[in-house]
Amino acid sequence: MWCVPHPCKPNHTLVLLDTEGLGDVEKGDPKNDSWIFALAVLLCSTFVYNSMGTINHQALEQLHYVTELTELIRAKSFPEKDGTEDSTEFVSFFPDFIWAVRDFTLELKLNDHPITEDEYLENALKLIPGNNYKIQASNLLRECIRHFFPKRKCFVFDRPVNDTKLLADIENIPEHQLDPKFLTQAKNFCSYILTQARAKTLREEVTVTGNRLKTLVVTYVDAINTGEVPCLENTMTTLARLENSEAVQKAANHYSEQMSQRLTLPTDTLQELLDVHADCEKEAIEVFMKHSFKDDKQKFQKSLVELIMDKKEHFLQQNEEASLKYCQSRLDEMSQVLRERISAGTFSVPGGYKLYREAKESIEWKYSQVPRKGVKANEVLQSFLQSQALIEESIWQSDKALTDGEKAIAEERVSKEAAEREQEMLKQKLLEEQQHMEAQKKTLQENIDQLKEKLENEREKLIKEQNAILEHNLKVQQDLLNEGFREKSERMEAEIKKLKSRLAATKSNTPSWVTQAVEGLGHDFIKIVTAPVRFVDHLVTGILSLFKGN
Repeated sequence: MWCVPHPCKPNHTLVLLDTEGLGDVEKGDPKNDSWIFALAVLLCSTFVYNSMGTINHQALEQLHYVTELTELIRAKSFPEKDGTEDSTEFVSFFPDFIWAVRDFTLELKLNDHPITEDEYLENALKLIPGNNYKIQASNLLRECIRHFFPKRKCFVFDRPVNDTKLLADIENIPEHQLDPKFLTQAKNFCSYILTQARAKTLREEVTVTGNRLKTLVVTYVDAINTGEVPCLENTMTTLARLENSEAVQKAANHYSEQMSQRLTLPTDTLQELLDVHADCEKEAIEVFMKHSFKDDKQKFQKSLVELIMDKKEHFLQQNEEASLKYCQSRLDEMSQVLRERISAGTFSVPGGYKLYREAKESIEWKYSQVPRKGVKANEVLQSFLQSQALIEESIWQSDKALTDGEKAIAEERVSKEAAEREQEMLKQKLLEEQQHMEAQKKTLQENIDQLKEKLENEREKLIKEQNAILEHNLKVQQDLLNEGFREKSERMEAEIKKLKSRLAATKSNTPSWVTQAVEGLGHDFIKIVTAPVRFVDHLVTGILSLFKGN
């Protein structure tokens, strides 16, 4: 295996996988070649088969491994309910097929008319009339190539040099000594591979990355070594389990990093933090959606919801602690002179209560002017004022300048102010609980919106894939009919009918399938979310109302 950066496509790697010569008698086990062939088909996006001379009966016979693929590869772990043949699915993930004919010795003509290399290949793959065993076996091979590899291409190469002595040392021959026609043919071949060979994909356009290629190789080889047939569906399930877990962590890390970068603690209000949270959460879900696939029952998405919720709670706690520390520090600083005057007995004189009130109100006013105190601002102030309550009462009780009536008024005023502060605290708490509830509804809505978009995209890819399989089978059927094999063409009708039925079902079931997945996510979200008891019913009602529009 050779891996090099793709010379034409950025962010792509060109991987050359060499089977090192099929049919080597020194390998011993004849099954070895079959498994190598199957692995090559499973792993590559473009399969290049080399042969010498011409595409004749002998060259086709050497490609007999194609007829064994139905025994060596499975698309699905279980048969389809509608009875569709498993091998029908091969075209959705099999590579493009290139036949490279080296040392080509013929003229590209058919019935004295010039033909292209591709036409030469397609003519060689036409079925032969007849019913004897050899013809049937030869036709089976041709049918398998035509059925399994929808996109086929042929390149022919003249001998690089005519001198047999030079041919024996071809790797060391300077380019200017090679046949110009061969150089042109080689250049055309390389150009096609570099510009037309597509990135390797699995079912529903899941692109193979370097890490995925590693997992594919290990999973397929492990299956073969344990006597099992490599199954694409099982392999994709393994891939999904590994990558979805990583996708959750990537998304959670993105959330943490962005929250840390964008937040300046303490935030002025709870809503400020929740707004930043909403933006970071949206991005985190996008990261997850980008790197995840086949998330059965949204197991990993729900895991991300829980993880982000835990991280949000951590930031909320940090925000409260920062606010508490900052407010206490500023209030301690502002009230230091007041405490010193109380200790010095400054207010223990006739008229001292008025002086005390002025000093305390001055502190309250200065404190109110401090910016960005955060969510604990009122709580810290309330705590400070409560700590002054007994001191204040002692001062007015001992102030000889106050009449009994004035003392009663002072007591009533202090009591009223305390009640107003309690009411203000309660209002703030109710507001924050409402903001938490709205944030949780936004969390679910964002998860629903992105899940819907992803599911609809996946359904579109599935419909596209099923449509391509159907169109390919219709083409194969028509080609058989055109070549005079009516009976073979008619035998495909039942399979084609199943494919049409499956495609129609996928199209018609898409809305209900998406709705079912979304509702499942919503009900599980209600189990995950935590809210104050008095708001649970409202929260559930609010969340369920989201489904009316989904």
